[in-house]
Amino acid sequence: MHILILTLGSRGDVQPYVALGKGLQAVGHTVTLCTSSRFESLITAHGLNYGYMNDKMMQLMDSMQGRELMEDTTNLWEVIKATRRLSKQVAPLQQQMLQDCWDVAQATQPDSILFHPRTYSGPHIAEKLGIPAILAMPLPMLVPTAEQANIGFPKLLFGGPLRRGYNRLTYRIANLLFAFSVGKLVKEWRAEHDLPRQSKFDLLHTHKGEQIPVLHCYSRHVAPEPSDWPENVVASGYWFLDQQTTWEPPEDLQAFLNSGDAPVYVGFGSMAGRDPERLTRIVIGALQQAKVRGILATGWGGLSADDLPETIFKLEQAPHDWLFPQMAAVVHHGGAGTTAAGLRAGCPTVICPFFGDQPFWGQRVRELGVGSEPIPQKKLTIEKLAAAIQTVTTVPTIQQKAERIGKKLRQEEGVARAVALINAWIEDDSFR
Repeated sequence: MHILILTLGSRGDVQPYVALGKGLQAVGHTVTLCTSSRFESLITAHGLNYGYMNDKMMQLMDSMQGRELMEDTTNLWEVIKATRRLSKQVAPLQQQMLQDCWDVAQATQPDSILFHPRTYSGPHIAEKLGIPAILAMPLPMLVPTAEQANIGFPKLLFGGPLRRGYNRLTYRIANLLFAFSVGKLVKEWRAEHDLPRQSKFDLLHTHKGEQIPVLHCYSRHVAPEPSDWPENVVASGYWFLDQQTTWEPPEDLQAFLNSGDAPVYVGFGSMAGRDPERLTRIVIGALQQAKVRGILATGWGGLSADDLPETIFKLEQAPHDWLFPQMAAVVHHGGAGTTAAGLRAGCPTVICPFFGDQPFWGQRVRELGVGSEPIPQKKLTIEKLAAAIQTVTTVPTIQQKAERIGKKLRQEEGVARAVALINAWIEDDSFR
């Protein structure tokens, strides 16, 4: 069976789908992964077919406008305002992304489609081709529940029916906002391809009204599954793409690791905001004030650091599954993938979120007792970061809880469970 995977975003929005694709391929499926062209080599290096998607949306996010957007959107309302500001630039990029996905689907003629919510064309393309679609996402953002508010909304502090009603309402609002962003484009595409008009924009149901299966690629040990989710909405466990068996560290990195106490990892991936130099100064100052050794990961488009003290090592790149088990703690932006890698390694964690789902993962880390209170990037200072690093590297209960959850995650088989669920769902004719 040929499965087409559609995803869009940073490496953290692509790498888990590569891991899933390898799992599907291992049981006999043919897999094509369609995403931004910058990730073509990552996909083909792991033996999957690549489906072309232009890179213009990612280039916009890498631009100064994109960096300012990341710093200025710390809640849902700011996201709305920022989206409206960029709407004239984003709309044609969204249209081209939809066309790229459709071109790949026509060329490959898949038997089923698995899509990230950012590639909202997934269920409509599947409907046109008469094949099943599965929504796959790295966070609990779209499926309504009375047990918790949508991650873009504040929590009500009191309980009872009012909170349950409020929680469900937040998902309706989030779906309306999503529809406001892309609903017109989807409506036009459906009309152009002779599909019946949707009564409302909806990523969760087929045109017949049946629930589209939803896979969340995170662990229930990190974010428990609500009891009122439909049966075919599941948190399967993380989809890890392990590389430590094939990756060899450079000599200077290995020498640094061998030369003293376990260091603290600090890295923000592609998230550097509008002033990466300021961020670098804060990180270096905090590591020195906390009196710990550090590894400063620059990433692509991320932190810049040229002249560092001997206690801090500048790292361009290393697989997290190899590096993190050797760290005393990890400090990062709170992307779903980096959070998962740190927790699986049993690392106490400090999250400094920029936007999106990052504050959510920061709060989950704190609530699990495996890290400090998250420090939003806008409020980040040397003193606050140093205090958080000292806390997570010296408080025994945090270290013990981090190791316990790490053990649970290392025992999970998220990809295997996801593959089994996908096989069952695509054989069910009701999801077409």
